[in-house]
Amino acid sequence: MSLLTPDPGLVFWMSLSFGIVVLILARFAFPVIIKAVDKRTLFIENSVKSAREANEELSKIKETGARILAKAYKEQNAILKETARIKEEILQEAHAKASQETERMIAEARKQLQAEKEQILRSIRGEVSLMSVTLAEKILREKLGKDKEQLKMIDRLLDEIEISKS
Repeated sequence: MSLLTPDPGLVFWMSLSFGIVVLILARFAFPVIIKAVDKRTLFIENSVKSAREANEELSKIKETGARILAKAYKEQNAILKETARIKEEILQEAHAKASQETERMIAEARKQLQAEKEQILRSIRGEVSLMSVTLAEKILREKLGKDKEQLKMIDRLLDEIEISKS
């Protein structure tokens, strides 16, 4: 007997035992294995389907996010432009108010200076008048200290009055 050629009885028993194992496997194991494979296939298909849906949803969310972001940038630019415009208006208004206030303060200072100048001039005139009267009084006392001098002065003043009437 050769090692490479099997005995017909051995082949029969091996075939019979292989058939029994295949029948047992076909009857009990294969349905469970096929169910597990089908279940796994269904799970994989559902996972792929869910992944596609999630991917589509993610794409939609990205598009929505991009639109919202673009809208936010537009609104931000509009707000910045409006803020710059308002800032410019406020600065111009403040400048105008400052100019008006400065003009008012300058006018008020000029009025105050003019009033002080007039008061000083009145004061000086009053002092000059007082000094003139005092000086004239002293001069007249000196010159008109005598009765003869007083009479000359009175005559001269009366003559001046008559000349101015004519």
